[in-house]
Amino acid sequence: MGRPPTKSERPGEVGLGFDPARIADDARLRFIGRLRSPWSQGHCPKNLREAREAGGAFRAEIDLPFRPGLLGLVPGQPVILLYWTGKARRDRIVLNPPHRDAPTGVFALRSPARPNPIAVGVVRLLEVDQATGDLAFDALDAFDGTPLLDIKPWLSSVDVPPPAS
Repeated sequence: MGRPPTKSERPGEVGLGFDPARIADDARLRFIGRLRSPWSQGHCPKNLREAREAGGAFRAEIDLPFRPGLLGLVPGQPVILLYWTGKARRDRIVLNPPHRDAPTGVFALRSPARPNPIAVGVVRLLEVDQATGDLAFDALDAFDGTPLLDIKPWLSSVDVPPPAS
């Protein structure tokens, strides 16, 4: 922490001292498909609100073995997407993003740079084709080709926390 920041760090950022990507596996994940969007590196909204404002075609292609898992999904419902932002840095634990006044821990941010580069998005499902594994959404804030880890239904009876006391 006492050294000056490198070219890829902002003042106040803190590294882990190791890269979690280089440690032996302690979890095994399998991608279930890929996200399709108009976005690429250098041309991607920072969040879903910006993606919705920009508009575009937002889809997922689900791999054949996982298509039966789409049974029960219906157009119009909100879903939670978990996706792998594996090209992001994994060795940062405190970041200094331009939109914050001070350095902030990664667990208080939605940044893709984190020990486990898993992103989450709550989106509206627009179309479901179980036979082809093609899904359409109202927005995505991920690069075209981003690996998809999981889809879960968003349930207002479960996913809305109670008011703070």
